[in-house]
Amino acid sequence: MDEQSAPVRLARESLIYYLQNGRLLKKPNEFPPDLEHKAGVFVSFKKRGQLRGCIGTFAPTQSSIAEEIIQNAVSAGTEDPRFNPIEPSELDQLEISVDVLEAPEQIDSLDELDPKTYGVIVRNGHRSGLLLPDLEGVDTVAEQVGIAMQKAGIRPEEEIDLYRFTVTRYK
Repeated sequence: MDEQSAPVRLARESLIYYLQNGRLLKKPNEFPPDLEHKAGVFVSFKKRGQLRGCIGTFAPTQSSIAEEIIQNAVSAGTEDPRFNPIEPSELDQLEISVDVLEAPEQIDSLDELDPKTYGVIVRNGHRSGLLLPDLEGVDTVAEQVGIAMQKAGIRPEEEIDLYRFTVTRYK
């Protein structure tokens, strides 16, 4: 476990602290300077290769990436509506990844997407859906956009605005 990146260690420590103390971990004093700025962050937990929780923000809601990781790790572990909250007995079985998002850019065409390189945000009015890049089982632009639309409750025949973004993925 020592080879984990600083963001993944922080995500793990944040969830453990919350499960033990019922409150958020304070931001650590020592954190890599390149992660002190603001950015959207997704934290994903997998158990035996299966998704166990994933929550994130496409735009920053906290004053630093470290604080974004703390908040989203706890949310992914305890508030993802698709799963029961993670139990302390599961902690040593979790695989964790942290995606730090670059600012999204609006695009005009599906031709500007590549599901291995870019995440996608689809929007129709106030509804929006996001899918991270390079997800197992998502191999085509059509699959990626379709899943994001489904998450947003946007029907296939509805018009959408498209945005793409890149991530730095930490494991």
